[in-house]
Amino acid sequence: MTGIEELLSSRIRDVADYPEPGVMFKDITPLLADPAAFGALTDALADIAVSTEATKIVGLEARGFILGAPVAVRAGLGFIPVRKAGKLPGATLSQAYDLEYGSAEIEVHAEDLSAGDRVLVVDDVLATGGTAEASLRLIRRAGAEVAGVAVLMELGFLGGRGRLESALAGAPLQALLTI
Repeated sequence: MTGIEELLSSRIRDVADYPEPGVMFKDITPLLADPAAFGALTDALADIAVSTEATKIVGLEARGFILGAPVAVRAGLGFIPVRKAGKLPGATLSQAYDLEYGSAEIEVHAEDLSAGDRVLVVDDVLATGGTAEASLRLIRRAGAEVAGVAVLMELGFLGGRGRLESALAGAPLQALLTI
């Protein structure tokens, strides 16, 4: 493990049986409360944004907002929130996607992304990949290019990376931690 991996891992708390029995929830609030760890995370994700030549950061509701906004500021880029359906005023583009039990929909303001934008998606966790995959489709439908996906942690056992492979179309998926 590298120094940053050790720092970040040491600030993520396991919460057993949350939100339901049998689930080990990875709580990032201790990491966010530690300015050194949060700063190191922000720097690492901003470095990814720069290396992918992103021009904008998309943060996925809700923890992707917490991580993506400071990354955008640190990298000198614009920040675009991707929200659950019905949360944004004005004209939006939406993308439906399937969940394990049911479906969901995300939206972005139609005018926030356009041709010429290279967009890095930032989120806290890559689990099954459904939301990330929908965001990539939404970015392309808006006319922008996908620069990649960057996450704090990837839950490798849930197979999200495999699900995203075709949607990434060669763009990188970078996880600072893999669990």
